[in-house]
Amino acid sequence: MSEAQQTTHFGEREVPLEEKQGLVNDVFHKVADRYDIMNDLMSGGMHRVWKDAFVANLAPPRAGKRPFEVLDMAGGTGDIAQRIKNASHGYAKVTVSDINSDMLRVGAERAKTWRYQDGVEFVEANAEELPFEDNRFDVYTISFGMRNVPQIDKALREAYRVLKRGGRIMVMEFSEVDVPGLDKIYDLFSEHVIPPIGGVVTGDAQPYQYLIESIRQFPKPKQFCKMIEDAGFSRVTHTPLSGNIAAIHSGWKLR
Repeated sequence: MSEAQQTTHFGEREVPLEEKQGLVNDVFHKVADRYDIMNDLMSGGMHRVWKDAFVANLAPPRAGKRPFEVLDMAGGTGDIAQRIKNASHGYAKVTVSDINSDMLRVGAERAKTWRYQDGVEFVEANAEELPFEDNRFDVYTISFGMRNVPQIDKALREAYRVLKRGGRIMVMEFSEVDVPGLDKIYDLFSEHVIPPIGGVVTGDAQPYQYLIESIRQFPKPKQFCKMIEDAGFSRVTHTPLSGNIAAIHSGWKLR
């Protein structure tokens, strides 16, 4: 079957594979300037705590004999990159990459106010076809962006390619709530509260409806761990956050 004949999900709809990226781009063009509000609505403000935990888990070095290079994919607005720069006291070099030009525009503007501004670049790129050389980066991070990639397996293989041997992939994504009772509350909150509030705050509920549906379509933790392993990574782990509302997946390039 050719790529043009393949389909994938866009929220709860099946769409031609080749059309999904454009549809996702439209969603993020609409919410780029309200990205923090979007994440606050979807997580009840907890995304800020989770992102702090994500970077603490990464624990970037503050000094060394060679550069420590991070590729932050789908990181357009720079919130993870800023945390990495702060945690490393400016030592880490961070390439912020995103397929969406509006997200990168917001991030580049915000970066002008960061404490550590050197060693940061913003690059427009597709996670499935990265414009970076093999074996370049020490770490590949992606936070709440993997579920928007049409072909996740291709993105994971690209992450493996651009990482150095001994490099690490870290993925933070909304997951499958595993606390009885909390799962039902979160489903009701997601379905009946987030899109209407998003519509009131931003004037358009549709992007929020897609984002909620995309969470439900994302591979479950065991399946996603297997996908990371299939891309070549070893020592793959899954760390739940807040009852597994979100989770950190990590793996290492050891060969």
